[in-house]
Amino acid sequence: MLSKTIADRLKGFETPFYLYDIDLLRRTLRACADESSRYGYRVHYAIKANYDPRILEEIRSFGLGIDAVSGNEVRRGIECGFPARDIVYAGVGKSDKEIRYSIEQDIFAFNCESFHELEIIDGIAADMGRKVRVALRINPDVDPKTHKYISTGQADSKFGISYTEIDRIRERMPQWKNIEIVGLHFHVGSQIVDLSVFAKLCERVNELWAWFADSGFRFSYVNVGGGLGINYGDPEGEPIPDFAGYFAVFREHLHLGPGVEVHFELGRSIVGQCGELISRVLFHKTTASGKRVAIVDASMTELLRPALYQARHAIENLSGGDKRETYIIGGTVCESSDIFARDLELPVLHRGDLVSLKSAGAYGAAMASTYNLHDLPGAVYSDRLTE
Repeated sequence: MLSKTIADRLKGFETPFYLYDIDLLRRTLRACADESSRYGYRVHYAIKANYDPRILEEIRSFGLGIDAVSGNEVRRGIECGFPARDIVYAGVGKSDKEIRYSIEQDIFAFNCESFHELEIIDGIAADMGRKVRVALRINPDVDPKTHKYISTGQADSKFGISYTEIDRIRERMPQWKNIEIVGLHFHVGSQIVDLSVFAKLCERVNELWAWFADSGFRFSYVNVGGGLGINYGDPEGEPIPDFAGYFAVFREHLHLGPGVEVHFELGRSIVGQCGELISRVLFHKTTASGKRVAIVDASMTELLRPALYQARHAIENLSGGDKRETYIIGGTVCESSDIFARDLELPVLHRGDLVSLKSAGAYGAAMASTYNLHDLPGAVYSDRLTE
């Protein structure tokens, strides 16, 4: 990755910080845009993955829209120049304030997750004298074959409308005068690398689309979500995900009839590999059991994923060396879960050595916190580095 080639130029920056490879981001966006446009698909970037304004600037330049899950994410998209007509507001819990702001901006659509939410949005829109577009987020009950904490499309998930509630919505629709139900929305989970999961999703979407059509619903588009994973184990070997294979699955298996727009909401697959968390070794020690421990100045406050759901990131000692040791890599936070890796073999670590945690462009800085009163991490962009 980028950090290894410019390690000497990184030594003067205060750690920890995020390093973003803007060239890789552009190549990833180009691959995504080229492959999605091949079939006329529309891609919205899931801004929750990384809302850094510099990153958003590049994403906007490639014509992607925004998939937001909070009012402030809608606002960030607007403030960063994304047209409101290209912004979709999803999310299982939208406050009245957030709904009102998004209606005022005339965003493309709300993805609604319950009968009750439809009632509330209709009422707020009526108070404002507006009519708004909504899509029904349907829980398709598809196993995404990923970590349970990032699975969203199974029957007992908190996300989406159960297909058992659709009759109730259909009966109520004539009374909703201020919402227009224009689409269906699905999302089964994140970090999915088995493309057969998406083929299974397509089969379920086809079934539900046909059922809705037979029940008198008329939709203009379907949002099939995102969830395409990245290669955390070998980021150098696969820096750009298989967008060609991903979009081809939907082209082959999704059968909705002519004139239906197909939308996606990709996040991790676009920004995941372009970011690295750069940290510096503070101390090392040996435990009573003989384990070597290296404490770095990054922690779960900068990169929460390992502590949150045991995610693994490739780690590199940027200082190199021939002699190797096996380490536990720990952070600075006073929590036992603040461990980045166990039994990891690296070139011997010395105080002051820089280490890189790879594949940290998604759900890294966006999930950072000030727990233990830590400072939020800074950012360094490859195209703004001085020689």
